[in-house]
Amino acid sequence: MTDYLQVATATETRDTAVELAEYVIGARLAGNAQIIGPVTSVFWHLGQQGTGEEWRLLLYTTGDRYAALEAALLERHPWDNPQVTATPIVAGSEACLRWLRESVAEQAGH
Repeated sequence: MTDYLQVATATETRDTAVELAEYVIGARLAGNAQIIGPVTSVFWHLGQQGTGEEWRLLLYTTGDRYAALEAALLERHPWDNPQVTATPIVAGSEACLRWLRESVAEQAGH
């Protein structure tokens, strides 16, 4: 059985989140994306506590496509060390999971 994942990252602006989403969807590294925001984040960075406004980007993919998706996000993200995390999808409707699997299938010639 194919593993399914929800992958999360965040960006400083909505436009950056949209650009990342459009790239990875176009490359078939994720089947769909959701951009949520703005959200308030509280975090540790460079030894200090910080608070900031971010846009959360959720992407849906398969375990087989995760490494390529992570590499694309890290390469194109404007931050030096962005959050990129994956959470397993442990259940879902068969039709939805089939659609996701087909959406990220590598195309012949790619």
